[in-house]
Amino acid sequence: MANYQPQMTNAGIHRLHKTTVIDENGESREMALTGERPLTIYLNTIEIVTLMTLGAQPELLTLGYLRNQGLVDKLDDIESIQVDWDVEAVAVTTRTPKDNINELTSRRTVTSGCGQGTMFGHVMDSLSDLKLQCPRFSAESLYAVLKALTEYNEMYKQAGAVHGCALCEGTDIQIFVEDVGRHNAVDAISGWMWLNNIKGHDKVFYTTGRLTSEMVIKVAQMQVPLLLSRSGVTEMGLKLAQQIGIGMVARAKGRHFLVYNGIEAFQLPQTAN
Repeated sequence: MANYQPQMTNAGIHRLHKTTVIDENGESREMALTGERPLTIYLNTIEIVTLMTLGAQPELLTLGYLRNQGLVDKLDDIESIQVDWDVEAVAVTTRTPKDNINELTSRRTVTSGCGQGTMFGHVMDSLSDLKLQCPRFSAESLYAVLKALTEYNEMYKQAGAVHGCALCEGTDIQIFVEDVGRHNAVDAISGWMWLNNIKGHDKVFYTTGRLTSEMVIKVAQMQVPLLLSRSGVTEMGLKLAQQIGIGMVARAKGRHFLVYNGIEAFQLPQTAN
């Protein structure tokens, strides 16, 4: 049986732009610029939030945001997602609007995510009983994932100013998303998983950004038990990973990485006698 698909636009926009700069030698050079557009989400005519985004996959971003914020419970409750860049907005229509939508959106925390991400207070409450099991992993398995990711990060290579996130199953990169904020990229992946009924229990989540509490919460909601980052870790991010049971590996670049959580699941390299 095919997965339910709400009616959606396909309104991704061009992400790269050009500008002329002068380098340190006074020479003129043409450089690529990362696009950035505001996108305001309306849920049944109620304004929820304005996100700053590349605009490459606005429907998936909207879908994942609503899912991760707990503002829509079931995919088949969504009738349509309509993006209109002329007014820089996306209109989401559901079959059964939540009666407590004002209560759910009343406690809002501006997070440390690039472009000022937001988390609603009730989301943290919903994770109090969530427990995940970090899978066994090794240095070689991490190196293999990092190697598989080397052909991605195209936007970053050309223009910088973006974060990349990926959902990996072994060395298979199932989806890779770049956006101006890592919270946008992870929301878009969450939306893709929801739309395609993809489970997270056997996956690894990779990000170029730092592992904050927001990132851990979003990955936990996706049921992904192992988190891999090229960047660092915040104290609250680590505490949440420990509480939930998510393996946390950071500063992963080249042949180096640091295991912050899930040490008991890490298979130490075998040394010669």
